[in-house]
Amino acid sequence: MSSIPFASRITRLPRAYDLDRGAEAIAFVPELTGQMRDLIIGAGGSAPYLHGLLGREAAWITPTLNDPEAALSNELTRIDGLGPDTLTRTLNAELRRAKCRVALLSGLCDLAGVWSLHEVTGALSDLADHATHAALRAHVAHEIERGKLPGQTQDDVESCAGMVALAMGKHGAGELNYSSDIDLICLFDETRFDPVDRMDARAGFIRATRKAMASLSELTADGYVFRTDLRLRPDPSVTPVCFAMDAAERYYESVGRTWERAAYIKARAAAGDKVAGQQFLDSLTPFVWRKHLDFAAIQETHDMRLKIRKHKGLGGGLKLEGHNIKLGLGGIREIEFFAQTRQLIAGGRDKDLRMRGTCDALKGLADKSWIKDDICDLLTADYTAHREVEHRLQMLRDQQTHSLPSSPEEFDRLAHLMGVDTDAMRRDIMKRCARVHEVTEGFFAPTEIQAPEIVQSEELHAITSRWHSYPALRSTRAQKIFERIKHTILVRLQAHDRPLEVAANLDGFLRGLPAGVQLFALFEANPQLIDLILDIVATAPHLGRYLSRNSGVLDAVIGGAFFAPWPGRAALRIELTETLAKAGDYEEALDSSRRWAKEWHFRIGVHQLRGLISADEAGQQYCDLASASIAALYEVVVDAFAKKHGTPPGRGALILGMGSLGAGRLTAASDLDMIVIYDADNVEYSDGNRPLHSRAYYARLTQAMITAVTAQTAQGRLYEVDMRLRPSGKQGPVATSFGSFMSYQENEAWVWEHLALTRASVVVGALDLAETVEQFRINLLQARNDEATIRFETSEMRKRLAEAKPGSMWDPKSGAGRMMDIELVAEAAALIAGCPSQDVYTQLQSGRDLGWFTQHEHDVLRSTYQLTWRLQSAARLLTGDRLDPTTIGTDGRAFLMQSTQSDNIESLSIQIEQACGEAADVLETVLARPTASP
Repeated sequence: MSSIPFASRITRLPRAYDLDRGAEAIAFVPELTGQMRDLIIGAGGSAPYLHGLLGREAAWITPTLNDPEAALSNELTRIDGLGPDTLTRTLNAELRRAKCRVALLSGLCDLAGVWSLHEVTGALSDLADHATHAALRAHVAHEIERGKLPGQTQDDVESCAGMVALAMGKHGAGELNYSSDIDLICLFDETRFDPVDRMDARAGFIRATRKAMASLSELTADGYVFRTDLRLRPDPSVTPVCFAMDAAERYYESVGRTWERAAYIKARAAAGDKVAGQQFLDSLTPFVWRKHLDFAAIQETHDMRLKIRKHKGLGGGLKLEGHNIKLGLGGIREIEFFAQTRQLIAGGRDKDLRMRGTCDALKGLADKSWIKDDICDLLTADYTAHREVEHRLQMLRDQQTHSLPSSPEEFDRLAHLMGVDTDAMRRDIMKRCARVHEVTEGFFAPTEIQAPEIVQSEELHAITSRWHSYPALRSTRAQKIFERIKHTILVRLQAHDRPLEVAANLDGFLRGLPAGVQLFALFEANPQLIDLILDIVATAPHLGRYLSRNSGVLDAVIGGAFFAPWPGRAALRIELTETLAKAGDYEEALDSSRRWAKEWHFRIGVHQLRGLISADEAGQQYCDLASASIAALYEVVVDAFAKKHGTPPGRGALILGMGSLGAGRLTAASDLDMIVIYDADNVEYSDGNRPLHSRAYYARLTQAMITAVTAQTAQGRLYEVDMRLRPSGKQGPVATSFGSFMSYQENEAWVWEHLALTRASVVVGALDLAETVEQFRINLLQARNDEATIRFETSEMRKRLAEAKPGSMWDPKSGAGRMMDIELVAEAAALIAGCPSQDVYTQLQSGRDLGWFTQHEHDVLRSTYQLTWRLQSAARLLTGDRLDPTTIGTDGRAFLMQSTQSDNIESLSIQIEQACGEAADVLETVLARPTASP
């Protein structure tokens, strides 16, 4: 509500095209003076429809202009007061009176610039909401009174017995134009009725819908309220005007099309049972908003644009006479499609882009860098100007027209209503349409440059000729998109030094793709991704194969934060926790965890491949990712398990990361070593509906967690898990009580098990228990003072490892003086020194601080470990398994050289042999050195 007088808010005025009609208009309201008088003369003298409204509602409009916002609110309240017992004739008449009043009020506020476009369209949309609800409520109430809606009573009238009218299109977005019809989809909540009564209820709702639409749209002596269109419902030629929500949901899930997805961007529960309507809209979220970046929507929307133009006969060049400002070239619909298509592309991953309004959508897309700010400003301004022209066209005679005049006289009338010069108006409209067309056409159908044919060698042709036989290119649609990007692929492929080698690796990538439409559309819209794919398959075929199985991870590259700084373990856990909280059920949460982790896993690999992070940083990031994934998923598993069997008894449980996970150093292909420790704290049973003995509870909870991590869902497996480091190994229970864990470690554990504990770290679990377990671990390590035993057992273990895993030249992990060998002695040093750190470099330093290593020995072991770790990290990224430099290709070898800071394979081979040989000698010397006297 504004305290500023109406006259002071006027920013523009129409001019009277017909001065005599203008004089008649002001005669209806002679008490108005100044600019308000000019407004009435201009409106009534140019728009016959407004002239008529002034004649009908002169007594009402004069006082309401002092406060138009309050007048609108009062009129909507008056509609709401038309109770369900109102006679149909009275209801229809009062709704039409409200329409006349709001149309006159909004028209004058629009022409005077008192209300913005958003306020004008909002007022019209609010009127449509209230009028539709009043009509539905009255006719549903009549069906209830007649007993035609089984089980429903007068208490159900206000919610329309579970029936809802979904506002679609401009109505849904709150953007109704001046003479819009309203697009509605009418549904009812079948769950409110017993199955045997649903057909009777369906018939009752169909009758109520037809009568309600008649109340709104029939032309009587009082006019009409809104023309209604129910044809946006599923398959309107064969479906009733109102049907069950369940049937509608099944339709969209099975055969829903892209245009229907676009339509539901603006959908809103506008009348009837809005709660049930919103629940239905929520159920359609997976249909409307795809989880992946849906670039295939570009071509589908473009095809729809062309069909509309053809159907409406709107093809050809731009000519103002008769030009359709909505559907024609450079018109309103072009801007709406431009915004909606980008929303469909990215809105599945970013809920901030799911707004209904066109201008809001443009602003959101600019804020998220999907479009440039200047494009946003241009299209927003042109959209607003187009809509104002559309409103003036419809104000003239209350016609649902979007076509510009065909005669000079009518162009003059339109210009007078807009308060501008005719020639200037024509120039402005022409410029806007041309500008909008240039921007939108460049997005949907960029100009194709005839590219010269690529000359392929016989060997290259042998590779590329078989691509169309692969599963990803089975469909005609995929083939069409691929043909459009094939030239770009071949050009960039041949720009490589070794195109045949890269083509062979790309061939493996394409062969492994299960489908191609979405990915090829992504490449077409983002050609820079083709370079990334070629780099990946040329350098790291293993990562390329991973990508072909999980091509959805490429969405993250387009998302904007792909090259942002690493967020850290805590932030990752929060992000995944929020992601899992949005999952609809347990299975969806498992899929979400895998989808999320794959994107981050891919990011780490690309960053390492591009030299943006070192091997040590990659190792820490892979560990952060694994820890965050396990921690967030553990909470989901515990919550689901607790619903059946009660909350964890006692102090709860924790997951202890062992090996590389505990040490904070994983590769692209690592599995996870874990053990589960719980403390029932003398509580025998859980407290759920199906209580379990504490030991059984934690054993089954652990098994549920293992399954959650390792199960092969639709999105694959999260991680492989190894639980063999638990007390008593495979023979022991999968979950160990804290009491048993302490007793075992203090009285039964072998030295190697205490060595393993030097790398143990809590991943997730009850905080109090985690602190207790960590303190026990530290106390246990610091209590060992039998250096001779530790030396001896470590030496024996080295011998057993050498026999079991002798290693090879290019195996950085197994063999004398290599990773496992150095890690083992670092653990021994930490155990003797009582060092609590799980980091291998810190453990080596603890041996130096203790005097167990000389400075030279320490430096040899540290530098050798760095070299072998870099080799291991690179090898797992390149191949996922053992390294053979002769098979990884030229780019792979170059990456290997970059990772290990070597000049060539030969020098690297010599460097590894010398470094590992020297490290092995150091380890022999250290372990053979006499134990210092206590």
